Amino acid sequence: MLPDIETFPCSVPAARAGTGIVRIVFPEFTCVCPRTGYPDFATISLVYLPDKACVELKSWKLYLNSFRMLGTFHEAVTAHLFNTAVDLLSPRWALVIGDFLPRGNVDTTVVFETATERPHGADLLIGPLLPRCGHTRDEIDRS
Repeated sequence: MLPDIETFPCSVPAARAGTGIVRIVFPEFTCVCPRTGYPDFATISLVYLPDKACVELKSWKLYLNSFRMLGTFHEAVTAHLFNTAVDLLSPRWALVIGDFLPRGNVDTTVVFETATERPHGADLLIGPLLPRCGHTRDEIDRS
């Protein structure tokens, strides 16, 4: 059973105005490959523009730690974390990145983003999280 994630009311005026972006990086995520039983290691990043709620960091950390012995695929666990964050926080915008360490010389990065417009300044926070991708949404749209 996964632990509960706690939230608290967003009280920062900049966030309420739609200009305060939150970035949480968890570099010690582990889960288990359901095929091999070997551990998978990843950095999980949650980037969001809060509306009424923010995630409480310790509960988010404990939630992520609870996947340590669970068998799951990279895509499935990243999707689950994204859906959980969006359902819980109802943010104005959100992005979850699962950047998994290579296994068998295969490197996997999984990204889920809400369909709402990316807020101004978000690319400054996202860019360092996607060193191998290196493209913003605008650059991809222009190509």
